Amino acid sequence: MDFLTQSLAEAFTMLVSLDPELYFIVWVSLRVSLMSTLIASAMGIPLGFLIAIRHFRGKRGVITLLNTLLALPTVVIGLFVYALLSRQGALGHLGLLYTPAAIVVGQVILILPWVAGFTVSAVSRIDERYRRTAMTLGAGPLQTAIAILREARFGILGSVIAAFGRVISEIGIAMMLGGNIKGFTRTMTTAMALEHNKGEFVLAVALGIVLLAVSLAMNILLQVIQGWYGEDR
Repeated sequence: MDFLTQSLAEAFTMLVSLDPELYFIVWVSLRVSLMSTLIASAMGIPLGFLIAIRHFRGKRGVITLLNTLLALPTVVIGLFVYALLSRQGALGHLGLLYTPAAIVVGQVILILPWVAGFTVSAVSRIDERYRRTAMTLGAGPLQTAIAILREARFGILGSVIAAFGRVISEIGIAMMLGGNIKGFTRTMTTAMALEHNKGEFVLAVALGIVLLAVSLAMNILLQVIQGWYGEDR
């Protein structure tokens, strides 16, 4: 118990003193996670919207595939992307392996099904009569799409927040593709694993506190958005 108390006290001291190593690790984590979330959202929201409003053969199978990919292990993605980005891989000439860009690539693959799948769910909840009414009133395809997205905005925003929470806390992709390089690709989760292996827990505890704070903030924001969505409906 004394060990835990001492570690927590030193961790809070490190947080308050604005330790540069600690906050650089936090910055790297936030940067790659935000970039991954933005890219996945830019791809996943239009994809999910099109799947939701279009009627085509195999639609149910596509949705099932998206739902299945929600549980895709991060180490599987790490192995797949590593094979592509290694020197012998198809994209090895780009030199992306063990860079923040490699982490972003892997994380985009991880959360793209989340954003697309939950966008499908949010848009599918919109009554079909809403689209028909907009078109009857003279709205074109783009205006109709914007109207539907506006109606489903809380559900879509919730999917984006959930996706960010997924990548900020993952470790497999960041470790395998980033290499946990100090001052370059070291994230909160990979640093915590390293410090644990070294038997030095103060930095790991401090990073754990930050990670819990970020996760708590994301969950609170998600609950608020879900509340808005319920009131909006």
